[in-house]
Amino acid sequence: MKALLPLFMLMSLMPVKADQTSINCPGNNTIEMQRCAAKRAEDSNAALEKKLSAKALKQWRKTTQEVCAAAYAPYRKGSIYPQMVTGCNDHLNRALLKEFKGLGD
Repeated sequence: MKALLPLFMLMSLMPVKADQTSINCPGNNTIEMQRCAAKRAEDSNAALEKKLSAKALKQWRKTTQEVCAAAYAPYRKGSIYPQMVTGCNDHLNRALLKEFKGLGD
């Protein structure tokens, strides 16, 4: 244990950088693709927060989660499942956002 003490002390002096790599979406591997899908979903969620009441937004999220979970149920045990559900939620959010655009947009 004493041998590890200097190592721990040195580690505390090392600068920590969060997320040193930038990701060019759609990504080159599963982790990057998942991060890109999550970012797009965050963006569409933020846009919907500006358009819907808190009550309507809560109901929308509940409904889209249920619909997307049902749509991708066959993949539930696969590693791609979370990405597929996140993408589904984002697609439905973006479809709703289009409905808020005026005729001239």
